[in-house]
Amino acid sequence: MRVILAEDSTLLREGLIRLLAEEGHEVAAAVGDAEALQAAVFDGAAPPDVVVVDVRMPPTHTDEGLRAALEIRRRRPGIGVLVLSQYVEKRYATELITADTTGVGYLLKDRVAQVDEFLDALDRVGAGGAAFDPEVVRQLLMRSSHADLLSRLTPRERDVLGHMAQGRTNAAIAGQLHISQSAVEKHVNAIFDKLDLSHVTGYSRRVLAVLRYLGS
Repeated sequence: MRVILAEDSTLLREGLIRLLAEEGHEVAAAVGDAEALQAAVFDGAAPPDVVVVDVRMPPTHTDEGLRAALEIRRRRPGIGVLVLSQYVEKRYATELITADTTGVGYLLKDRVAQVDEFLDALDRVGAGGAAFDPEVVRQLLMRSSHADLLSRLTPRERDVLGHMAQGRTNAAIAGQLHISQSAVEKHVNAIFDKLDLSHVTGYSRRVLAVLRYLGS
C-alpha cells in the first residue's frame, strides 16, 4: 500500500517508516505536523491508500491530527485513515467512528508495539474495513447512556458486539471467541432483534448497533 505518516515523535515516525518498508509498503511521505499532512495528501502527485496520523500534533498538541483526519475523510473518502493516540480520547474517537466506519481505524500507541496487530489494523483499513482498539471500544461502551439496551444482551452477545465494534467480520469473531461462524451469525441476528434493527434497510445494521451504544 501507499502510506503517508503524520507523527511528531521522530523516534516513532522513523520506526514506522522502517516497519512499513520492511513489509513492502511504500511510505510516500512522513511528516511531523497536520499542515504538512494535508499538503502531502492534497497536493501530492498520487493519493495514498492509507494515512496514519497522531491525534495530537503541533502547534497546540490538542486535536490537530484528528481534525486533519476528518478533513481528509470529507474531501477524499476513498483514503483510509488510521488514527493513533497515546490515550483514549473519547470525544475524538466517537466523532471519528460516528462520521463513517469505512476505511477507518483508531489505535492506542501501545498497540503499535504489537506489530502483528498494528499491521492487521493497517491492512483492514486499507481494504476499506474498520479497526478499533479493544480498549477504545471498552471505554466508549462504558460511557454509553443506553444502559437499558445493554441489559437486553447476554454476556456472549456483548462479547460479539465488542468485536463487531473493533471492525471484525463474523469469521474473525468466530476465531477470536472459538465458536462456529453460524453461532456468531445467530448472536448478531439476536443483537439486531434486541436493538430493533432487524427491519432497517439502507444502512449498515452493524454500524447502527455499535452507534446505539456510543450514545450517538
